[in-house]
Amino acid sequence: MKEQYIAAKERWARKMAGKEKRVVRSEDRLPPGQREVHNFPVLDLGIRPEIPLDKWELKIGGKVENPVTLNWEQFMALPQFKDVSDFHCVTTWSQFDMEFEGVAFFTIADLVKPKPEATHVYFKSYDGYSTNNPLDVCMDDDVMIAHSWNGKPLTREHGGPARIIIPKRYAWKGAKFIREITFLDRDILGFWELRGYSNTADPFKDDRFA
Repeated sequence: MKEQYIAAKERWARKMAGKEKRVVRSEDRLPPGQREVHNFPVLDLGIRPEIPLDKWELKIGGKVENPVTLNWEQFMALPQFKDVSDFHCVTTWSQFDMEFEGVAFFTIADLVKPKPEATHVYFKSYDGYSTNNPLDVCMDDDVMIAHSWNGKPLTREHGGPARIIIPKRYAWKGAKFIREITFLDRDILGFWELRGYSNTADPFKDDRFA
């Protein structure tokens, strides 16, 4: 696991320096059961909170050495990361080559310093949504808290001001309207996981439901 983490962080560092190209996971780029689209469909809980930037906060805590609460100015002052990745929704659509910009999860981890017992991450949103991921899934070179898509700020319909992007998982694992990130020493199921969706959610394994 340590070797995988080091390799992922090295890839991320090369991306930050403009020296690393994205690795495609499969010869068949489209996961099983998916169809390619060329727009960005909107799916949510039917609640799209309006969060003024001067009121937005991101609380990061749990099993960490340095819990913090960032306002928008502090968040945007962190090192910025731009990456191109594919996006896979469990409702069977995928879009290729989506450019997101934000703060890499590596930057967040370096800031708060997860404790050795931290194994999972729990995300909460301003619309009441929640989801969960193993820490090692989040500690990958393409995971970020995104504030922009294709060079423009994320709109409310797409989860703005900021949302989680985890390209190697179905999109429900990346919470929109992100409000809180908690590092845990155990797994806690999120909104859709409690309602029968897969806890692992790997698109290339057609891993949709529990």
